[in-house]
Amino acid sequence: MGQTASTWLGGTSPMTTWTRTLMGGAAMLALLSATPAFSQTSSSPPATTQTGPSADDPQDQQKSDTVVIFGRAEEQIGTAQSASEGVVGYKDLSTRPISRAAELVEVIPGMIATEHSSGGKANQYFLRGFNLDHGTDFGGFIEGVPINQRSHPHMSGYLDLNFLMADLVERVEFKKGVQYAENGDFTSAGSASFVLYDKLPENYAQLRIDAEGEYRVTAAGSFDIGEGTLLAAAAHEGGDGSFDLPAKLDKTTAYLKYTQPVGDAKLRLGLIGYSNDWVATDQIPLRAVEDGTIGRFGYIDPTNGGKSRRYIASAGLDWDDASLLAYYQRSELNLFHNFTYFIDPVLGDQVEQAERRNAVGLRGRVKRDFDLFGVKAEGRVGADFHMDWLDESSLYKTTARIRTSTISQNAVDVMEAGVWGDVTLHWTDRFRTTFGLRADYLDGEVETPVAANAGSDNGTQLSPKINIAYTISDQLEMYAGAGIGFHSNNIIGVVQSVDPVTGDPVDSPKPFSESRGGEVGVRWEPNPTFNLSAAIFALEFDSELIYVGDSGISEPSDPTRRYGFEVAAFWNPVDWLAFDASYASSNSRFQDAPSNFDRVPNTVEGVAAAGVTWLPGDGWEGSLRVRYLGPAPLLEDNSVRAPSTTLVNAGISKDFGRFEVGFEILNLLNAKDYDMVYFYESQLANEAAPVEDIHFHPVHPQTAVLTLKAKY
Repeated sequence: MGQTASTWLGGTSPMTTWTRTLMGGAAMLALLSATPAFSQTSSSPPATTQTGPSADDPQDQQKSDTVVIFGRAEEQIGTAQSASEGVVGYKDLSTRPISRAAELVEVIPGMIATEHSSGGKANQYFLRGFNLDHGTDFGGFIEGVPINQRSHPHMSGYLDLNFLMADLVERVEFKKGVQYAENGDFTSAGSASFVLYDKLPENYAQLRIDAEGEYRVTAAGSFDIGEGTLLAAAAHEGGDGSFDLPAKLDKTTAYLKYTQPVGDAKLRLGLIGYSNDWVATDQIPLRAVEDGTIGRFGYIDPTNGGKSRRYIASAGLDWDDASLLAYYQRSELNLFHNFTYFIDPVLGDQVEQAERRNAVGLRGRVKRDFDLFGVKAEGRVGADFHMDWLDESSLYKTTARIRTSTISQNAVDVMEAGVWGDVTLHWTDRFRTTFGLRADYLDGEVETPVAANAGSDNGTQLSPKINIAYTISDQLEMYAGAGIGFHSNNIIGVVQSVDPVTGDPVDSPKPFSESRGGEVGVRWEPNPTFNLSAAIFALEFDSELIYVGDSGISEPSDPTRRYGFEVAAFWNPVDWLAFDASYASSNSRFQDAPSNFDRVPNTVEGVAAAGVTWLPGDGWEGSLRVRYLGPAPLLEDNSVRAPSTTLVNAGISKDFGRFEVGFEILNLLNAKDYDMVYFYESQLANEAAPVEDIHFHPVHPQTAVLTLKAKY
């Protein structure tokens, strides 16, 4: 069903030619657009408004007056459905020190991205009391294309954001909770839409290098072609990183985006190519650090890591009141990890998760304004279709990346389709309600050598929604919302009936796991320079069975309940200074367990973030940010707990016109906290039996980063 690890890792991927063509073409176009000969007269970028001298000359721009726009400052009263939705962009993003692509989600109040394996594996995400294990209940979209992957061999809903280029993201639109009809699979906790620039504010070439020798080279630019605009960008990252085991990172990303007016619509064409090879330092046992066997940045298995490829092609049309999007995706993954080390004393415990996927999809929506018996109304209807063909979704036993046996080997076809609609009724100028309904259907088929685990299944999900908003004044609005959400389960686990290794019978989940939730909140915008939002939320999940990619079987989970509150504020007292802060607290429990055994492991109890942005003029920019990840139970009885983590990042830059220099210090206070922590059994080579222990991945050490940018 698939190539061997050694063949695929050492040979030529079937997409290599396509990859090189796309990435090489994007790099060439980006470099061409970054030269004076191809420099175009640019319109004012969304982030700034130019007055005075011509915007054609960066040196003139430097001398001109600039009005800075923060996405957090956008007014939401009168349009938002809840207190917890919002937009972050423009200077909110460009001034933020970021060490990894997935940290873009941390602009969402109450959300944290961590990692337990360096390199190219998807991050761990925390939001509303969830440890969103690589994404399961948080949906990601880029230019409208869904990023989560159904029936992934590591975790259904796998959300890998490593291919994002933060410099190209104009804004992040986010929603939380289950009360939105347009949000379907993997969005019970929330969702984020990454919207790219149509035209970059500037064309540039950039080098970013840190004190450990890890680097990123980027070229990006926009130029006019006929009646449209082409954005082209390419980046390459490499280096060995700050851990004891050299990361050997080899990551290349390329983007092409073309936009053009077509009648009353805007045409969008996009291509994304991503290639990543890495060696990973996974979580390590605390006992090995305490007895001096390894250091904090050490490793047990030097052959963990992987190889990841992803390609996205999309075409869309956007009208004022409608949109249509079609897309194709190709992804390839070989992921090697070893969390328990030597329970098998001869071959070790490393496993490989392998995937080859093709996917196509269609998304569309229409909006209409009308009167309903004299009541002003807005109606929306939409539909989503997504089809995955997995040539391989398999789990292998490996030693030093060489396959020694097969645990589970599958080929999968899975289709999911959904239709939705909602209507907003403006009963008065101050009171409005939104009623929504969503219906989804999933059908999947699995082929595998284990006959008892081959077959097909399907299911349906109906999800009603309601939102209520009352505008107390032009500055104050209150909200209440509730609904039903869901995530789809791995079709391999849905169809299987026996353990692929032992042959023992296993329970099988339904195609969908349902969630029910709601929130009440308030939004206060007393003036254009300040806003505050707060929400109280609750979310329940039914008893569910989760397909565990690390073992190839399904495991049951008891019903869970989560509740908590969030508060976020933004203050821009003067043009050159802005503050933002957020805090979220959550309580996560198993519903049917006794009170002394009802904690949900790895669910963080509180998160906080705060930052100050300094823009004094004359090309200077500065940012200081702090991020707090609270403690969490590691066992159901709360007898072992993960400590909190606090990180501080700082950055400053100076724009000289044609050139810009930036300097950042990540982990400014050199915290020695955990980025991720677990409690389970493992066995080292010198141990006779497995030992229960804390296993952790440390935060990166204090790192200085220099950025050099040339603009044309």
